[in-house]
Amino acid sequence: MRDPYSVLGVSPNAKDDEIKKAYRELARKYHPDNYHDNPLSDLAQEKMKEVNEAYNEIMKLRESGGGFHGGRGSGTSGGSAEGAKVRDAINRGNLSLAEELLRAFPAQNAEWHFLMGSVCYCKGWLDDALNYYQTAVSMEPNNSEYRQALMFMQQGGQAYRPYGNGMGQGGGCDACDCCLGMMCMNMCCGCCGS
Repeated sequence: MRDPYSVLGVSPNAKDDEIKKAYRELARKYHPDNYHDNPLSDLAQEKMKEVNEAYNEIMKLRESGGGFHGGRGSGTSGGSAEGAKVRDAINRGNLSLAEELLRAFPAQNAEWHFLMGSVCYCKGWLDDALNYYQTAVSMEPNNSEYRQALMFMQQGGQAYRPYGNGMGQGGGCDACDCCLGMMCMNMCCGCCGS
């Protein structure tokens, strides 16, 4: 199956209500009742099945705490226990603790770079965030979470919100609903601001 977030047309760091809204819109669009006696009926059924599977996978990942609302690591495997603690700190808006935990991280691997990029992003340090995300992707090019974060940063960083709605005047995260669906995004939602 394709990346479930791509199927629904949402970011891995989208809030639950955004995911539900996208799902409902696609369900209305592709519902088999809309294609009764239509030559596109089979295609609509296939698309509806794909939409349902994507939504169910995302919800299952979020319920299990699977990273920032999405896959972690290379595909769907989970991140490290240390990474989960960093994500939790970021989600709670405690960037100081997140940085402290990152200093104690066992290795500066792809996960570390991704999480450090997320901390920088919440602080409003977009150039640093971009550099960390680039390093994470170069170390783990098959990680869709890392690639998506990098893609959004390359598009100006305005569309990407690993922890929520927007930047505050002082930087930092207020309330973060962790997702980094995916490492630091594996399903994180909240808001950046101080």
